[in-house]
Amino acid sequence: MMAIIPVVLCGGSGSRLWPASREAHPKQFLAFTGDKSLFQDTLARVRGPAFDRPIVVTGSDYRFLVAEQMRAIGVKGEIVLEPMRRDSCAAIAAAAEIAKARDPQAIVLVLAADHAIPDIKSFLDHVARGAAAAEAGRIVVFGIRPSRPATGYGYIRPGATTAQAGVAEVAAFVEKPDQATAETYVADGYLWNSGNFLFRATDFLGELERLAPEIGRPVGEAVAKAARDLDFLRLDPEAFGRAVSKSVDYAVMEKTSKAAVVPSDFVWSDVGAWNAIWNLADKDENGNAAQGDAVFLDAENSYVHSPDRLTAVVGVEDVIVVVTRDAVLVVGREQAEKVKTLVARLSASGRKEATENLKVFRPWGSYDSIDQGTRHQVKRITVDPGCKLSLQSHFHRAEHWVVVSGTARITIDDKVGVYAENESVYIPLGALHRLENPGRIPLDLIEVQSGSYLGEDDIVRYEDIYNRG
Repeated sequence: MMAIIPVVLCGGSGSRLWPASREAHPKQFLAFTGDKSLFQDTLARVRGPAFDRPIVVTGSDYRFLVAEQMRAIGVKGEIVLEPMRRDSCAAIAAAAEIAKARDPQAIVLVLAADHAIPDIKSFLDHVARGAAAAEAGRIVVFGIRPSRPATGYGYIRPGATTAQAGVAEVAAFVEKPDQATAETYVADGYLWNSGNFLFRATDFLGELERLAPEIGRPVGEAVAKAARDLDFLRLDPEAFGRAVSKSVDYAVMEKTSKAAVVPSDFVWSDVGAWNAIWNLADKDENGNAAQGDAVFLDAENSYVHSPDRLTAVVGVEDVIVVVTRDAVLVVGREQAEKVKTLVARLSASGRKEATENLKVFRPWGSYDSIDQGTRHQVKRITVDPGCKLSLQSHFHRAEHWVVVSGTARITIDDKVGVYAENESVYIPLGALHRLENPGRIPLDLIEVQSGSYLGEDDIVRYEDIYNRG
């Protein structure tokens, strides 16, 4: 059997896991059950001789974060940038076109970047079953045997068995049910729709042309006209923008006669809300679980996410507490799905905490906001080894830099200096300047800004190796 090409869909905001997950740094890039992010865990599941280099489909805002997290675990692959969101079908179609160009007979495994599957061996056993059906021309979906009558998932009604062992035809896809209907579905042997797929690229694209040419044709054109930008492949925005926004279930899976399902027994979660994190976590004898520094007293079946500070909960049951540096969430476990509604309300009222983090990631590293007033702002800046910021200037602020650790090479107008730990430098208002890390360890420094305007848009870039505007 030829190597399978993994396709990882890496978009979405993960608002149900606020305040840890925000649009600027969504859940797929966060670690909830170990030291790797959900995205990195997804990539780790599809390493080895059975798999070819992955294709990751994401948005431009996440491109450097994707590249850095892939680099951190030693994975190389194609990073494809969507110009705008067009739901899952267009993203999958673009990846299928790229996979077909790599190998006309390519088998593609489509995975969401933000799902948790702890038992890798069992997962790979089910992929092998699905691959045999994909080679026979089927478009395969993985259907999870329900552990409970959940109302947050779509369901699949399996039909007759196919010629491939462990694979059934799809009799019907059904929408998310109410509680009573979900109980009936579970009793009748329905499966959760995991949203993960396996197929030959040519079979999927053929069905897309037949069933949804309003998606397939513009996406095909967007791939054909794609342009290279550093290590990324940018889909043509004009062509991609003409694709209809529709999920792959609506566009193809509910209409095709080639749909098949692998009834799957491996543990799976779409990590859709905080109660899902509690379900996945290791718990103490009272059913409590935590990530970070937490203390429980007379508490039961509760979860604390507090990576930056001690959080103590006393005398509570079935509660989730999430603590970040700028927000605290307290919610009943059974009400966790309502967090999405809360985030929408925060956004509508203009609260930046709804979407932005205090820690901001950049292609060269990151910065943390420590303190801010009307005419000053303090940041902690981390520059990765060998990286550098753009050559830039500011109209409205001056800056003071103090090196905390590592070595900084700093350009100020026509002078270049090297600064070590505990040394400082002043950047006058309007000066042309650049910060670089020439060393082999991260460079940490404290930046104090002062001036009449401190916004991130007060940056004029003259040279930028990351092709930012």
